[in-house]
Amino acid sequence: MLLKVLYTHNMDDKQKHLQDLSEIRSIMERSSSFISLSGLSGIFSGIIALGGAAFAYWKIYIQHNSYQQIYAAEYANLNMELIPILLADAAIVLALALAFGFFFTYRNTQRKGLDIWDNSAKNVLENLLIPLATGGIFCAILLWKGYFFIIAPATLIFYGLALLNASKYTLHDIRYLGLSEIAIGLISTVFPGYSLSFWALGFGVLHIIYGTVMYFKYEMESNKQAGF
Repeated sequence: MLLKVLYTHNMDDKQKHLQDLSEIRSIMERSSSFISLSGLSGIFSGIIALGGAAFAYWKIYIQHNSYQQIYAAEYANLNMELIPILLADAAIVLALALAFGFFFTYRNTQRKGLDIWDNSAKNVLENLLIPLATGGIFCAILLWKGYFFIIAPATLIFYGLALLNASKYTLHDIRYLGLSEIAIGLISTVFPGYSLSFWALGFGVLHIIYGTVMYFKYEMESNKQAGF
């Protein structure tokens, strides 16, 4: 009887230690990784990107009938009136995507009781901004020099590198999205006449797929419990 009591006591202690270790590990992961990214932000960003790509397609191929000229290597054949319109389109897409991303991420942090601006968030932002800023400067130089056909692939490649760089400090699944963006960007350089289609695939379709997977994997049940 005494042995049974001692055995039961030891098992209870062992389970308690395992539970304590699990809690410590969870706290360490939460402190070192930014886990509040929302799959819904990816879905909405993808939808916005597809809308921006549809508008660009309409301006280039339908209204101006400039099939493939916007990404052609021949600078003289480019309709220069389209450049400011396309830049404004890209800026609006970026602003809306950032706004929705911030909204859903903030909502996620509130639901989990986390701080949206902790050390892990700073690490993610820093590692995102370095490749993104480099890519932005590189694309501005391409625009200045007239190499329009390579700008869309460059945005995909640098965006993928930024995600890959930041994946060390957030959900590991973002690494696969980054690799996919890089691959699509590289393929896009081989087919410059279809850069807009590849851009829509990378920033639109891939974001929707990624966001949907992340939502069902990490958020759906907890959102139901929280009443969201």
